[in-house]
Amino acid sequence: MEQKLFSELRSLYVTTKERPNEIRIRIRMRDLIAPDALRHAVDTTMERYPYFCVELQKKDGQYIFAENHRPVVITNSLHGVALNSEASNYHMIAFCWQDNWIILDVFHGMTDGTGAYEVVRTLLYYYCSERYNVKLNDEGIRLAGDEISAEEWDDPVANRADLPSPRRNEQMSDALNLIASAGLEEDHRHTVYSIAISESEFMKFNLDNDGSPGTMVSLLLSRAIAKLFPEAKDIIRITLCVNQRKALHAPLAHQSLVGGAFLEYKDKMRDWPLDLQATAYRGMVFAQTQEENVLMGAASIKEINGLILSKGSDQERLGVAGYINALAARVVTATVSYVGKANYQEAEQYIRDFRLWTSSAADGLTVEISAVNGRFTLDFLQTFSNPIFVNAFLKELEENEIVYDLQDVNELELANIKLPWTE
Repeated sequence: MEQKLFSELRSLYVTTKERPNEIRIRIRMRDLIAPDALRHAVDTTMERYPYFCVELQKKDGQYIFAENHRPVVITNSLHGVALNSEASNYHMIAFCWQDNWIILDVFHGMTDGTGAYEVVRTLLYYYCSERYNVKLNDEGIRLAGDEISAEEWDDPVANRADLPSPRRNEQMSDALNLIASAGLEEDHRHTVYSIAISESEFMKFNLDNDGSPGTMVSLLLSRAIAKLFPEAKDIIRITLCVNQRKALHAPLAHQSLVGGAFLEYKDKMRDWPLDLQATAYRGMVFAQTQEENVLMGAASIKEINGLILSKGSDQERLGVAGYINALAARVVTATVSYVGKANYQEAEQYIRDFRLWTSSAADGLTVEISAVNGRFTLDFLQTFSNPIFVNAFLKELEENEIVYDLQDVNELELANIKLPWTE
């Protein structure tokens, strides 16, 4: 089945070799990987997700996803292969493994964390069932042989004619720029710091302080940044990613459907106690995630993709996407993303570590929050290596008596995506 690209366009045209727009999910299992079981699990899983078994092609001046019946590639390495290349069989999705790690790489324009979690949920079900010779509970897991509804296939934004008009506000003020403020312009080593926190303890802390995982991490990061730069004039503005599926009434959609709520750490808030600050942040999220507001955000994204599509050449489209990306980077200090509790069910007992990596947002810092097997993992994804913001955030945790484990520091390595206009 041929799919015309629409919601994927902005992601496609802001992808570069330095900042490949992809999702990398790294899962450290309890035991060494069994390659044959993994191969069988991947093959069976991909039967369930035919809309991810596609090849990028150009037809009549427009990009499409065409059916790709070649096997989805699995490599024995931690590096993976370039997506949309001969090495990946021209797929936009691939897997790799080494020792006890399994890694999924997928183009972020094709899906988001919610969609990728579904693939992982299916994969772990099949892999763990065979690897450990057990019958796992399959409730809520998408399985090969399921009937795939149009609601899973269809883009819920592209042909939607009743979206409200995007809000035409005055130009949003510039936000505090972390790289400029900390003098990190020469530091180009993309790095990820991974921090683990007990899920039960952090949820209790949130309950005691009127917070939620996404808003509390955003708030603690805001407080940390404010203490680093107390004299800064520009506002600290965190984007908290918002899943648009509920507002679009499209819970099964596989596309990348991510909007954002802007959380501003206003001057008047800085002397407030933590719980009152958390209440304010939750109020901002509540207001901005009302259906009408989310739909206006979706309409704005639709308008951008339509503008990109209206241009006749790749170079013109690259220019539009780059310009919009630069504007977006100016108004955001950092980005926080929380897909929600992974709920990999009985397979979680076999998981030791879980990481969700993406290209850091254009502002330079993204925090990805994962909740798997009884703990939160916070991946600080940076376009620089300096730990100044991580250290300030950890100090906030310490001051609030939140026990953490800085698990490791890695190069933020993501699989490249081969693009037609770079060939």
